[in-house]
Amino acid sequence: RWLSAGQLLRDTYDVELVKIMHGGKLVPLEKVNEIMAKALNNAAGISKVILDGYPRQLEQAHWLVENCPKFNRSIDLVIILEVPRSELMKRLELRGRVDDSLDTIDERLNIYRQEIYPILDYFSKQGIRTTHIDGTGTVGQVHDRIVGELESCKLI
Repeated sequence: RWLSAGQLLRDTYDVELVKIMHGGKLVPLEKVNEIMAKALNNAAGISKVILDGYPRQLEQAHWLVENCPKFNRSIDLVIILEVPRSELMKRLELRGRVDDSLDTIDERLNIYRQEIYPILDYFSKQGIRTTHIDGTGTVGQVHDRIVGELESCKLI
């Protein structure tokens, strides 16, 4: 099962969270953890899950590693999709969401860059495998690269 943090947040009925997101700000990590915990509980009968867009902050990575046993889960692989800013801007322009202004996108990218390296360092220290995959091209091409990596790691 695919669990997208972004989609779970967009599907929320919490008016305060919607206000935060429409303002282009990040939802507090405790709220995101609560939403992910609920989603993981709901996926209890599913043998494998893919977390998309989570964790985004070091504290969330700590929470995930500490709480995986509660959900009878392990982190088998972390995939980082590498996409140049110019390509991201094209994709976001096509997406056309209300919270995708140029300033908001740049702010999110800056936050992401500041947060991702400590997360990857933490995962490395925990012995969690990570891999970087080219995220450019068609959806099918990126999918095939991801599947190839999962197969090479014997995860599918």
